[in-house]
Amino acid sequence: MTLAVVLCFCVLLLLCALALLASRWPGWLKGLLVSGVAVFYFVAYAAVHDMWGWPSSEALPERFVLLAAVFDEPTAKSSGALYVWVNAIENGKPSAQPRAYKLAYAKDLHALLSEGIKKTRQGVSQLGTTEPKRGRKGPSWLRPGSDEQEIKIRDLPAPQLPEK
Repeated sequence: MTLAVVLCFCVLLLLCALALLASRWPGWLKGLLVSGVAVFYFVAYAAVHDMWGWPSSEALPERFVLLAAVFDEPTAKSSGALYVWVNAIENGKPSAQPRAYKLAYAKDLHALLSEGIKKTRQGVSQLGTTEPKRGRKGPSWLRPGSDEQEIKIRDLPAPQLPEK
């Protein structure tokens, strides 16, 4: 997959170079092409960065199974972060592949995740749920922090087996 992405970028670079050198386009159009390619590079870099296994900064799924967590506590040089690996639950079933997420560091969330990981190590699966944090009413762009989530973790219920 990496080779395919690199080859696609090389072909786009070649086409852009041909358009700049061999065409009779006006200067403003060539400048627009260079600007567009520069913007496209940063958008593509962010997309590929998320695709290659880096933790996503998107919101956690509404329901998930907690698999693992790593805690990067804040220091004088960094604000810290919480990294969690979860399996989203879709239509009552866990998704095929787990996903890594990066969350802003919060002491209470650190304690909650730490307790959940302890139970997971003891063999008790942990079910997580998320809800948007409640705040003032109004448009979301007027409410700072409206994209924050309230995370709850509890023991996964034991599966009900059919009678023999």
